[in-house]
Amino acid sequence: MDRALYLAMSGGKQVMNAQTIHANNLANVSTTGFRADFEQARSMQVNGEHYPSRVYAMTENPGTNFESGALQHTEREMDVAIQGNGFIAAMDGMGQEVYTRRGDLQLTTAGQLVTATGLPVMGNAGPIFLPPLDELSIAEDGTISIIPEGGDGTQITALNRLKLVSADPEDLTKGPDGLIRTKDEQPLAMDNNVKVLSGFLEGSNVNAVEEMTNIMELSRRFEMNIKVMNTVRENEDASARILQSS
Repeated sequence: MDRALYLAMSGGKQVMNAQTIHANNLANVSTTGFRADFEQARSMQVNGEHYPSRVYAMTENPGTNFESGALQHTEREMDVAIQGNGFIAAMDGMGQEVYTRRGDLQLTTAGQLVTATGLPVMGNAGPIFLPPLDELSIAEDGTISIIPEGGDGTQITALNRLKLVSADPEDLTKGPDGLIRTKDEQPLAMDNNVKVLSGFLEGSNVNAVEEMTNIMELSRRFEMNIKVMNTVRENEDASARILQSS
């Protein structure tokens, strides 16, 4: 009976872990550029000093869904969406280069171009800083042009260029912060084939209906594991009564 109890207990725990993954996906259904996580379960043997006669279920995150989300037209000059595959390079708090599809860029009071979460956006030679300006535009290849503050409106100057990169999804991993990194922790080179669309944002690629369906199915699995545990307890109680009566 302990085998059935252990299997049901470990199964219930892993179902809760799977629900966490799908709940996080669902919570980010409206997050710009979000990439949904996959989830799968498999059986694992319990190894030890004795013969491995126990197995348990293990939930794991085998990867991330890198399919593109729907484009949203914003007409905002600092909103950009990646066309096809590719990423915008940024820098995290540890100074490591990271990658994102979130293109709702901002300009700080110091003139630094950052992501919506405050991460410095990378350019040709590091983080991008811009002088005071009246107007800004971002070309298809990521080139940033401005009209300087106080100009006559005709002095358009190209100052920098977004670092746009691409890589095989097999070489990438998504961290708990939702940012993409290379598995070998080496920065990617700029890819001139990656293009952006100014005035648009890419939405999340989460399918809300699919995530809700998965959560409901996992809830039923959890209830099934609880029923198995209750059945094991009832069987143990019945066995104890038989032994007492004999």
